[in-house]
Amino acid sequence: MLTPDLLFKIANNVAVMGWLLLILAPRWRGTRAVVLSGALPLLLAATYVVVIGYQTVAHPAPGAGFNSLAQVAALFREPWALTAGWVHYLCFDMAVGIWESRDAQRRAVPHLVLLPCLVATFMLGPLGLLLYAAVRRRYPRQAVAAI
Repeated sequence: MLTPDLLFKIANNVAVMGWLLLILAPRWRGTRAVVLSGALPLLLAATYVVVIGYQTVAHPAPGAGFNSLAQVAALFREPWALTAGWVHYLCFDMAVGIWESRDAQRRAVPHLVLLPCLVATFMLGPLGLLLYAAVRRRYPRQAVAAI
């Protein structure tokens, strides 16, 4: 039976697989097909939609909502909603990491320069985005075809 804990573990493993591919094999055909194509974040997005829909429609938490911090806190007291929130982070952080990777390849940013940005994006989301924004200013857009 699927539980919030099991879904949390599955989603984490899927995300870690995607990040490892971005970090260790950025130009491999499999990475392009599974990660850079957007397939993994779309899978996470679909998972999020199903779980948050189940939580908010079928099993709404008392006092839960999105209009105040107290309502969001009430929402995240429910394990399914908390899991959905985590999947939301995994999905969007990976989408940002994919954008960073694709943009870095277009700009010919050395992969070793990109690596700290990807790790920071995976671990701390917005910090990685800020770091990559600083890095990309040093590399003008190349006239190379996109991946």
